[in-house]
Amino acid sequence: MAIQTAAKATIYRMVMPDHICPYGLKAVDLLKRNGFEVDDRWLETREETDAFKAKHNIETTPQTFIRGERIGGYDDLRLHLGKRVRDPEATSYRPVVAVFAVAALLALATSWAATGSLLTIAAGEWFIAFSMCTLALLKLQDVESFSTMFLNYDVLARRFVPYSYVYPFGELVAGVLMVAGTFMWLSIPVALFIGSIGAASVFKAVYIDRRELKCACVGGNSNVPLGFVSLTENLMMVGMAVWMLVKPMGVGVGH
Repeated sequence: MAIQTAAKATIYRMVMPDHICPYGLKAVDLLKRNGFEVDDRWLETREETDAFKAKHNIETTPQTFIRGERIGGYDDLRLHLGKRVRDPEATSYRPVVAVFAVAALLALATSWAATGSLLTIAAGEWFIAFSMCTLALLKLQDVESFSTMFLNYDVLARRFVPYSYVYPFGELVAGVLMVAGTFMWLSIPVALFIGSIGAASVFKAVYIDRRELKCACVGGNSNVPLGFVSLTENLMMVGMAVWMLVKPMGVGVGH
């Protein structure tokens, strides 16, 4: 019986004292995980790297060769192997889904630690409050970028620009106070106000004006489309504020 040998690939990548190309590491790992025997050749100086680029008339490394054919960089290798390549311009709800998933896990963990049960009313409250805090954190990483994207659709911010800078701080304060279950006289009106304005703004932009925009809900550099998820975020804040007003005494966050 003939012995099958692994297909061979040669990769040239930058491995210097002050820089190891991360895409080179990814490419080597991808090749090995797909059954290739890898001839890993390092470009250890800037001069060596520039000479390699000039020889092959290319602008970037790493570069992978399979059976003598140049495949290209990391993304080209993924395509060659039938893998998906992320489009940096494509819209995606993944960031929001990640926020809500982590917030839900934190809420369940907190409920378990505090009450010994997972599915409690408090867990639902903590989920919304943790979501608010996390979304505010993402906005606060770059308030300037957030405000720029926010001004594309928020009706109040368009009339009063400083509101676009205040919004993430208001969301954070309301979320933190709701987690703590204190100063409800402040957190409730703040959440009700910014949530109502936000919901109205998203509804107008998406469902009335029919505009295709990106949402600033997870910060000003995201590719999250403005739409149902954005509307849900604001309605959650409104719902939380209303619940805090009408809920039975002794139930929920802080009790």
